[in-house]
Amino acid sequence: MTADERNVGFAVETMTNSEGTPASYAALYRHELLDSVLPFWLKYSKDEQHGGYFTCLGRDGKVYDTDKFMWLQGREVWCFSYMYNNVEKNETWLNMALHGARFMEKHGRDAEGNWYFSSTAEGKPLVQPYNIFSDCFAAMAFASLDKATPSDRYKEIAVTTFENIIRRQHNWKGIYNKAYPGTRTLKSFSLPMILCNLSLELEHIIGTERVNELAPIVIREVMDVFYKPEHGLILENVHPDGKFSNSFEGRLINPGHTIEAMWFIMDLGKRMNDQLLIRKACDIMLHTLDYGWDKKYGGILYFMDVLGMPPQQLEWDQKLWWVHAEALVALAKGYALTGDERCWKWFKKVHDYTWAHFRDEQYGEWFGYLNRQGEVLLNQKGGKWKGCFHIPRALYQVWKVLEGVDIGSKK
Repeated sequence: MTADERNVGFAVETMTNSEGTPASYAALYRHELLDSVLPFWLKYSKDEQHGGYFTCLGRDGKVYDTDKFMWLQGREVWCFSYMYNNVEKNETWLNMALHGARFMEKHGRDAEGNWYFSSTAEGKPLVQPYNIFSDCFAAMAFASLDKATPSDRYKEIAVTTFENIIRRQHNWKGIYNKAYPGTRTLKSFSLPMILCNLSLELEHIIGTERVNELAPIVIREVMDVFYKPEHGLILENVHPDGKFSNSFEGRLINPGHTIEAMWFIMDLGKRMNDQLLIRKACDIMLHTLDYGWDKKYGGILYFMDVLGMPPQQLEWDQKLWWVHAEALVALAKGYALTGDERCWKWFKKVHDYTWAHFRDEQYGEWFGYLNRQGEVLLNQKGGKWKGCFHIPRALYQVWKVLEGVDIGSKK
């Protein structure tokens, strides 16, 4: 980035909501990505001694815990290789991705090829591979790295991991499932949701035909099985036949999950030239955002109950970084693909809330956890769940989507 471009970024940062155009927002998001967020992780997360990344970083980047979480290792490998592939051939980014990949190759999997949930700093397993999302992000990581520096080894890791995910998809917790068999069997929205995106990430390896076979299956799961038109909302858990379960898990709504999934579906709709699918995804996204928006304090609630009962999650009313980041992506894509003015109005509203509450001007990067009132609840920049993923991905997506949008043509 040139000095002039950086100056544009700083100038845009001070704009008022009414002055913002897609081009000015695009410049702002580019600046935040390249001059704040990526440099933060480059500076503080690399473990020079044992390999891999530290993700438990305080507000100022200081490491406060050295455990490593394999899904966050995969996310960071993906992030830096993706930026290398799509922004510029920055060798620092590629070396950062390779650094994490080496740790994952050496320490990440059990004898059956399942990816552990966590390890010590040195790479000794801590938590068994109960969580298939470690596998999902490992597959994404090595597929993206293969694009950056093609390797039969990276392809093999990505493909075998992907095939393992497909094999485990209907019972992905396996021996680690705590539920008593046969009493209340539920299936989760999370995996079909992520398969929408994962299949596209691996297309250059698994082939277009395989993606074309998988896409209708995951689209049907998301848009017909978990989506309930009587509510206009997507449930987090349903019975295997798609029926509603009147239980804590069955009534659960996670607005952020739905909103993120809808931009995955929009991407598939664009790929398939299916404007009706894009429109449906946009409408579900907008309805979910309106439903999940905290009418009293602003921001998007974390968990809700579709029948208005008390959620079992005590953190239900917190405001989380990833939820708002994914909403910004979905709204930008919705506006670019449909021209729906509601998307643009909501984008500016969510942007104003997000940048006012999550962004840390003093130390860079973003806070992850706010209380309902919008005050910082925990001021660390990373941990067991937050790493180098949602924010950089969202900043990149919004930048690239909005730089190609002419607001005048949308009116």
